[in-house]
Amino acid sequence: MIRATFAPAKVNLFLHVGPPRTDGFHPLYSLMVFASFGDSLTVSEAERLALEMGGPFGGGLADGDDNLVLRAARALQARLQGPRPPVRLSLDKRLPISSGLGGGSADAGAALRLLRGVWAPELPDAELEAIAASLGSDGAACLWGRPVFAEGRGERLTPAPGLPVLDAVLVNPNVEVSTAAAYRGLDASGVFADVEPTRAPGALKRVEDVAAWLVETRNDLQAPALALAPEIGEVLGLLGDAPEVLFARMSGSGATCFALCAGEPEAAHLARQIEMLRPGWWVKPCRLGGPWGDEAAC
Repeated sequence: MIRATFAPAKVNLFLHVGPPRTDGFHPLYSLMVFASFGDSLTVSEAERLALEMGGPFGGGLADGDDNLVLRAARALQARLQGPRPPVRLSLDKRLPISSGLGGGSADAGAALRLLRGVWAPELPDAELEAIAASLGSDGAACLWGRPVFAEGRGERLTPAPGLPVLDAVLVNPNVEVSTAAAYRGLDASGVFADVEPTRAPGALKRVEDVAAWLVETRNDLQAPALALAPEIGEVLGLLGDAPEVLFARMSGSGATCFALCAGEPEAAHLARQIEMLRPGWWVKPCRLGGPWGDEAAC
């Protein structure tokens, strides 16, 4: 028995963050879409529950109780009654660590989908979603990898408006940004904005329409992330000067930024140019939308 699935990168097209609540969590309002590039996860028979990690960024992951893939597997085990056959989970980690792309949550969602198929195909979607939401703010959205608006802590999801598939380039200057540190920086600034829903004006048919609408939105973690990693400013400056770019912004808590382009040729050309100018950076042309099947690049 060997099964595999794709764990796509998450991109916040915008991320509005309010002041902390009494429980310490920040209310947010975000539009999340998913990339045609990401990690992949395989499950196979084993003598005990185990996780092995490979890929370009596999060496940077914790393999203990803090690993979200193992936490997801154990959370599902705890929910189910009776023993389940042990499995080995093999993660091909192609997304940078602590990069604002929701890689850990995407991997956890992939693990939940795979393990439900092996252990409990009858388990309702709602129960799987509750487990995913318990693993972090991006958990619920990353379980299925569909474009969604996220509210609350990220657990309240509504379908996104009709969006075209967006040709884009993801760029990370090979630095990690702690999500907790970015939120601490936001709290220290004392500058918060509203998180009232900002719905799109109907279906957006062209990437130019999406770019024009996104100008009216923001990422409230971008300023504190810039203070932690000034390299983000260099990325945004380079993207902002590129003629292929219709819109650019940081995703999540950083340090990855995305650039929307008019089409695939423009995105491919932009990626090549950045790779030549900054050979030490992580650069990936991709499509944004979702959900993607397991034939997507991984």
